[in-house]
Amino acid sequence: MHKIDDKLAKVTARIHQAAAAAGRNPQTVQLIAVSKTQPAEAVAQAYGAGQRAFGENYLQEALDKQSALSHLDDLEWHFIGPIQSNKTRPIAEHFSWVHSVDRLKIAQRLNDQRPPHLPPLNICVQVNIDDESTKSGVSLAELPALVAAIAPLARLRLRGLMAIPAATNDPAQQCAAFAKLREALQALNNSGACLPMDCLSMGMSGDLEAAIAEGATFVRVGTDIFGARPKLN
Repeated sequence: MHKIDDKLAKVTARIHQAAAAAGRNPQTVQLIAVSKTQPAEAVAQAYGAGQRAFGENYLQEALDKQSALSHLDDLEWHFIGPIQSNKTRPIAEHFSWVHSVDRLKIAQRLNDQRPPHLPPLNICVQVNIDDESTKSGVSLAELPALVAAIAPLARLRLRGLMAIPAATNDPAQQCAAFAKLREALQALNNSGACLPMDCLSMGMSGDLEAAIAEGATFVRVGTDIFGARPKLN
């Protein structure tokens, strides 16, 4: 087992330093520990070090971990992977946040299948910020119409936008991509098409500093907390 507590402390320090450099309160940036392909024991170790929000991409794996860790009742589960239509019900039932809504059909199903005893499901719309053919997400051009269609859904709470920009080690290019998402959020809020959104889910292990400089409220970090992902069979 990796020394997850030490790694988590280093990532937290990076977040605090990046926020300070951007003139921001570090408390405005929440860390999501991306625990996909990691065992429940790794999540429990991160929990013991104070981490509460965890991101999962694969539904059945996530449900198994949630069951194994059901005694930890203050875990906050975020679904961050692509969503198939036939998987929306368990996602609506078992997650507090979904960051990867990219079409109206998925939003409608999540809304209709969210149990009435739970609060509205927090969602972010995933944007394909660089129009990459291999990535999920709505285009910037189609984003306003999608947001306007999702906004009235009563069992969802539209919180913001998510993106995974094209990989680059150039900080200027990283910032430029994240700025596009920030500007898109500002434009939507100014348009009055929806209630004001307050979340930007952007930034991972290699670019969280640039994301925070451009206004990220969530950063999603896996490798720098848990180490390299185990190979799936």
